[in-house]
Amino acid sequence: MVTYNSVFASYNAERARKAVPVWLVPEDGFDRWLEDHAIEYLLLAKANGFQGQQGRVLVAADAVFVGTGAGADRLVTGAASAQLPAGEYFLANPGEGDEAKLAALGWIMGAYRFGKYREVPEPPLLVLPEHVKADHLSIIAEAVWLARDLVNTPTEDMGPEHLADAVKELGGRHKAQVKVIEGSALLKQNFPLIHAVGRAADRPPRLIDLTWGDKDDPKVTLVGKGVCFDTGGLNIKGGKGMGLMKKDMGGAANTLALASLIMAAGLKVRLRLLIPAVENNISGNAYRPGDVFKSRNGMTVEISNTDAEGRLVLCDALALASEEKPDHIISLATLTGAARVALGPELAPLYATDDTFAAEIIAAADKVQDPVWRMPFWDNYISMLSSSIADINHASDSGFAGSITAALYLKKFVSESIPYTHFDIYAWNPSDRPAHPKGGEAFAIRALFEVLSARYGNHG
Repeated sequence: MVTYNSVFASYNAERARKAVPVWLVPEDGFDRWLEDHAIEYLLLAKANGFQGQQGRVLVAADAVFVGTGAGADRLVTGAASAQLPAGEYFLANPGEGDEAKLAALGWIMGAYRFGKYREVPEPPLLVLPEHVKADHLSIIAEAVWLARDLVNTPTEDMGPEHLADAVKELGGRHKAQVKVIEGSALLKQNFPLIHAVGRAADRPPRLIDLTWGDKDDPKVTLVGKGVCFDTGGLNIKGGKGMGLMKKDMGGAANTLALASLIMAAGLKVRLRLLIPAVENNISGNAYRPGDVFKSRNGMTVEISNTDAEGRLVLCDALALASEEKPDHIISLATLTGAARVALGPELAPLYATDDTFAAEIIAAADKVQDPVWRMPFWDNYISMLSSSIADINHASDSGFAGSITAALYLKKFVSESIPYTHFDIYAWNPSDRPAHPKGGEAFAIRALFEVLSARYGNHG
């Protein structure tokens, strides 16, 4: 089985000398570049129509060329690692500083293979550029691999209990404390909406609660949507819409991956990770449209559509998170199709009550090539969630601003005094892109880690 640490090795001069060189080739000025660096490959390039186009890979007997196009995609090396056979390779011209780090990271991300159920080819191995350190790349690669593996695993093997086991395994490695509240205990401990969404499934719902770090350090709480499969409930999805619903726990996968980064880097925070883990299933005791439930914070919630279940399990977890009054609450969830309509599958919508934190995330996203796009908590739209029989309706029936109204609903369960950041992620690549193979994906966590590291890293 391919693992993250099997696709790269620390710099070694002799090993790099023997490895196959990989050249990064620009499209602009391609002829001049070829003349200066590799004129002997002119005929091969012409025969294959290679002119440095972004993501194009040209393989020669003793060298590899990767087109960087206009240079916008700094992870483009992943196009090569996705295609090349096993062997050892070395970036001949990776650039300097952050550029070299991203070139190496692109290779590592592109070399990912999901081999849980079948044999996959041995990946090509990159000998890292001289000044790129393996330890930093290693914790990022581990986190990305973790998120992808969790999302790619079918629900039969990634139900609520498996998700809890994954948290326990990671927590055990980092000496974190993990508590799980399961089944009817959720009602006894006042998590009524988590229980309501998950009660129809054979595998009982759970709230997974991980804590790590010094209790006197700044408190950062992550909340991830762990809907391990979403049939839509009584508002059942069509077959096509249900086909990808193993990925509906992508928020949980990504928050666990971010927790992995935080703990592995030893950031100076008191970390808490909350994952409501459920299956939104159908049986005689499934919750119904029109039902009203009292949430953990006492607000009554009218159910308008059982296929908008994610915000229901999250609101109880967010209410719990607020009780501790942390310094920041961050949620990630595969929450709405409206987010995909607005921004497509590659951009993660960002909602934030703290403008400074939002600006830091946007800058970090550009730096580490982990794109986000800020969306507004547009308070005027809260009227779309009005109910005639309860304090709030959990979903709007207007068809407008679906991602915004979902974010506004979640914000209702976070104390106004606590900075709150929310990402409405996709957690999936619908097709192969350089460094982003088709399947489960890590969204926004590298940008978040960059900001949290700057704020809470041990810089002394």
